[in-house]
Amino acid sequence: MAPAARERVIIALDVPNARSALKLVERLDGIVQWFKVGLELYLSEGNPVIEKIRAKGHSVFLDLKLHDIPNTIAGAVRSASRAGAQMLTLHAGGGPAMLLAAAEAAEALPSAPRLLAVTVLTSMDQVQLQAVGVAASPAEQVLRLAQMGWHAGIRGFVSSPEEVAAMRQAFPDSTLVIPGIRPAGAAVGDQKRVATPAAAITAGADYLVIGRPITQAADPAAAAQAILDEIGEKH
Repeated sequence: MAPAARERVIIALDVPNARSALKLVERLDGIVQWFKVGLELYLSEGNPVIEKIRAKGHSVFLDLKLHDIPNTIAGAVRSASRAGAQMLTLHAGGGPAMLLAAAEAAEALPSAPRLLAVTVLTSMDQVQLQAVGVAASPAEQVLRLAQMGWHAGIRGFVSSPEEVAAMRQAFPDSTLVIPGIRPAGAAVGDQKRVATPAAAITAGADYLVIGRPITQAADPAAAAQAILDEIGEKH
């Protein structure tokens, strides 16, 4: 049985401080379960903001997109576990040794966060990839990096909505967390590869990461509920 819609939407707390973050958590309490803590908020507030969100009964997706030498990444996974994060991102571009170190560190922990390998950022398109020396298309590069991650023991991935169907087919048992979600008519902003919530769920997404369409809405709770109603019809 698919999880309830409220457990499949992750609200991106892309705000500068804990006060703003916790205000959003309060406004969305009882509507969604998951909140994302990214670089801006984490560098401002550190682990205490994770603890405060969890104390309110919510789950935390720590989106730091870790990318470093294997030993450092293994230590970072252990630290994220102690902080209480339940999902954690790292860049697949760090290579198989780094991903393997992360997977082994997580396996040795009693309550490890679910590791998610970020494939190709949703802000990148063919031109952006070529600029960093990648000749493959975004879709090809996503699958290549995910395959590498799978062999290293990573069972969760982040990709754009455009690659969800191919990812679900290639990795049927993986956890797919999908940003770049924009309801019909919403501004795309700095995202290049996007889809509506219903389209992403239909294609095989497990979780949707949604920020501005909800957090910058006049009524965040109503905006979130509208998305839950939309994806709830799909499962």
